[in-house]
Amino acid sequence: MFDLPNIEISVATQYLETQSEPDSDRYAFAYTITITNHSNTAHQLLNRHWVITDGVGEVEEVRGEGVVGQQPRLKTGESFRYTSGAILKTPVGAMQGEYEFVGDSGEAFEVEIPAFSLSVPNLVH
Repeated sequence: MFDLPNIEISVATQYLETQSEPDSDRYAFAYTITITNHSNTAHQLLNRHWVITDGVGEVEEVRGEGVVGQQPRLKTGESFRYTSGAILKTPVGAMQGEYEFVGDSGEAFEVEIPAFSLSVPNLVH
């Protein structure tokens, strides 16, 4: 029997004003993800899938191996943190997705990355 793994995903975002060009509809954001394994066994992150939606509903999907060129293996209690980025055409958007892991037992599973917002600070609506 396969016990569901306990993988925690937390996100922090930042608007990158110096890399953005609002006059050209280019808004740059950084996001820092922390992945923590609270399970009783080790798990390795194999793949990622992102759904990026801008402020007018335009969707971009990104799939690929690992994160930032790595496929980290997390033992019980270990965390992995990385920072990456996204460029939007609007000052507001959102990201969500999932990571695909494999446990030491060989069982593959997905962990949802909860939706988080990307937004220019102090926007007046």
